[in-house]
Amino acid sequence: MYKADYHMHTALSIDCNASIESQIESAIKKGFSEIAITDHFEYDFIQDKWALTLDLPSYIDTIRTYQEKYKERICIKRGVEVGFETRYKQEIEALLKDKNFDFIICSTHKCDMQELALGGFFIDKEQKEAYTTYFDHVLDTLRNFDNFDVYGHLDYVNRYGKYTVKVLTPMDYREQIDEILQILISKGKGLEVNTSGIRYGLGHFNPQIPVLRRYLELGGEIITIGSDSHCNEHVGFLWEEAARMLKNIGFKYYATFEKRKPILKLL
Repeated sequence: MYKADYHMHTALSIDCNASIESQIESAIKKGFSEIAITDHFEYDFIQDKWALTLDLPSYIDTIRTYQEKYKERICIKRGVEVGFETRYKQEIEALLKDKNFDFIICSTHKCDMQELALGGFFIDKEQKEAYTTYFDHVLDTLRNFDNFDVYGHLDYVNRYGKYTVKVLTPMDYREQIDEILQILISKGKGLEVNTSGIRYGLGHFNPQIPVLRRYLELGGEIITIGSDSHCNEHVGFLWEEAARMLKNIGFKYYATFEKRKPILKLL
């Protein structure tokens, strides 16, 4: 099978120490034919911890250097993960304009101006309120932003809340999730299967199977598979299992991208 890991971070992201070369070498050793380097691009920073504003021209040039170096061994695509916030729409759009990317993931990492990973967003919120607010932020993003190809790790909000049971039941948020999926499909955008939920102890990929099944029922076809790796060990994490899951749900293809256009690969 043609294996393509479409969510990988390197030391070009502040939250990763693995060099781009070591990540590429790990993918080669694990039998991957293609990868997308998708380091973080966030316009804001929180508590001096998340300074994720990449120098995009330099970043693209760096990836281009490794594309040339490894062209006989693995296909490397120029990607980025955009943490979108509507309050920075103009700035983000301007910085992304005319950049030579193959692939852009859009993700929601902050809600109410607070980084989910730092936990402050969840303080004084009941679980249902926190998850509902998160999906509202996703909807706000999709109504205001088009410059991306797939939406990243939908429903991953339960990764970080300090609740006794980190359960997110998709049916409890059916109306919001349906609207999210319908907007993605109407805009010709795809959905990512992010395998890192297992590493975070959630017991499932993001999004969960009911969300993926509903995406297919509504006519969604564009699916990427990404490990969200921040270290060599996690490159390609459970990729084959994710591919089998998609096939069992009823998907026939997953997607890779070139110059922002999806290319369907047989599962």
